[in-house]
Amino acid sequence: MWLYKKLSNLLSKLVVLNSLVILLVILLAGISVKDYACFLVNSEKVAGQDFVEILNGFLWKVSILAFIIAGLFHYFTVKKVVRPIKHLSMAAKEIKEGKTPTQIKISTSGELKELIENFHSMSETLYNVQEQREEMLRDIAHELRTPLTNINGYLEALQNRVIDGDPELFGSLLEESQRITRIVELITELNSWNNGMYFLEKPFVQMEINKVMTESLTAFQLKLQHQFTDIHLDLEPASILVNKDGIMQIFTNILQNILDYNTGEKLAVNGAIKDKQYVITFTHVGQFIDPEKKDLVFERFYRLEESRTTKSGGAGLGLAIAKSIITAHRGDIGLNTDGTHHTFWIKLPVIK
Repeated sequence: MWLYKKLSNLLSKLVVLNSLVILLVILLAGISVKDYACFLVNSEKVAGQDFVEILNGFLWKVSILAFIIAGLFHYFTVKKVVRPIKHLSMAAKEIKEGKTPTQIKISTSGELKELIENFHSMSETLYNVQEQREEMLRDIAHELRTPLTNINGYLEALQNRVIDGDPELFGSLLEESQRITRIVELITELNSWNNGMYFLEKPFVQMEINKVMTESLTAFQLKLQHQFTDIHLDLEPASILVNKDGIMQIFTNILQNILDYNTGEKLAVNGAIKDKQYVITFTHVGQFIDPEKKDLVFERFYRLEESRTTKSGGAGLGLAIAKSIITAHRGDIGLNTDGTHHTFWIKLPVIK
């Protein structure tokens, strides 16, 4: 049994178990028959045909007894081996019924331990995906509720002739409609990057990342000069495998976020190769961000200031899209901040 406990492979356990059962049957039958034969010969003085008949009858009885004992031993031992599988089956049934299974707390090793750990990881992933899906549905409903309520209110007032239509009213209706369209388009774009659709629709090509960044910054030149009196730009040349539209979308979303929440006059944009990665940083002074919640800015529909972003037309998806695009490029994105001094950073693998 010591050897059995030390084994981690399920097949090895079953082989050892079956071998032990066979050995147990042989030992029980063999030793019992030997001892009884010695008893008959030495004590009872039985010989000849009588000895053979008595020994055959005893052999049958011992064989049946050994079979029962070995069968019980085999049953309870195998039951212990397959117990984790039974619990996994019950947990899988709970997942099928839409329930969240409880953690399987059974001490085991080897393949069964790995199976249970993988099952726990799978169920946790499914739970997180379900939570994200429900959260996203709530966020979408929240985002669309306000413009739809406004549109419905205006249309009902027009239908009931409470108000008369005029260019200003129709312009307001158009603005709300465009906002809904913009939210739907952003959600579609986010879903495309998360599902890897851009790999099929728009291939990745080798480009000079410093030139792509310069092109993006040029598009924002007037807006940046309007808010910043000191703009520092230092970009080291490097070749990166990128989807140009996607990578420019990242820079656009980050720069727009900086402009929306900026409170300082200096902006520093740096790009350099570090540890086989191209690291890009955007440093400025902006509205307060709790350092403990800095990762939330990359979550869908997260806003630092609800009323301000809503009025400015933002949907809280820009940085979430940037994160999805960076993930598709096998890179990383993040934010370092002490509360007001913010540094957005991007890491992309460099072509060797």
